[in-house]
Amino acid sequence: MTTTLPLEGRSALVTGASRGIGAATARALAALGARCVLVSRREGPLQDLARAIGRGAVALSGDLAEPAAALRVAEAATAALGAAPDIIVHAAGSFPLSAVEAVSDAELDLALSLNVAAPLRLTRALLPAMRARGAGHVVTIGSVADRNVFPSNVAYAASKHAVRAIHETLRAETRGTGIRATLISPAATDTALWDAHDPDGSAHLPSRHEMLRPEDIAEAVAWACTRPVHVDVEELRLARS
Repeated sequence: MTTTLPLEGRSALVTGASRGIGAATARALAALGARCVLVSRREGPLQDLARAIGRGAVALSGDLAEPAAALRVAEAATAALGAAPDIIVHAAGSFPLSAVEAVSDAELDLALSLNVAAPLRLTRALLPAMRARGAGHVVTIGSVADRNVFPSNVAYAASKHAVRAIHETLRAETRGTGIRATLISPAATDTALWDAHDPDGSAHLPSRHEMLRPEDIAEAVAWACTRPVHVDVEELRLARS
């Protein structure tokens, strides 16, 4: 007897897919049957992951911080799949830690372009196709910082509060259309984004063993994406117990 996987016949575009939450999410969705389009600047790891998860996974290298990249990715993903993806997971991100008077223009520009403008542009490019077919799911990886603020967190918290606003607006504009929107906001998660900040050597940051794992967030994404079509998981907040 053949068992149909929950996401069999569906497709997902996952950004930030070469490592961390993005990679874990791609693995989780592929294990449930989805064909994944993987997006990242890091082409080598992206190709490795595409081969590992199989199911016709497609690797698209590109820097979503560049204004024109989102449209190129949307067009390439649609061409590779033969249709716009059923699911978008916005997992790419920048994580600067600087005080208000110390944040650099480069940190601020990257946080706003990659964490805010990129998911908005990518959603904007793919939303018309979702509306036309009356179905789609936009999953945004937020953060505990989309509601709370911490010292040295000005650029990151500002970007995640903005992402929450985008999610809430999208939810309001697509209610009743068949398009679902989910914001998943985890506490500190042990990914390579922490490498530059040495959390184990700081009294002001959570140690890595106190953090969530990327797979924890990936399981939440998979759960939201496999609910019945009439169920819209608007928001999930994850913390270490």
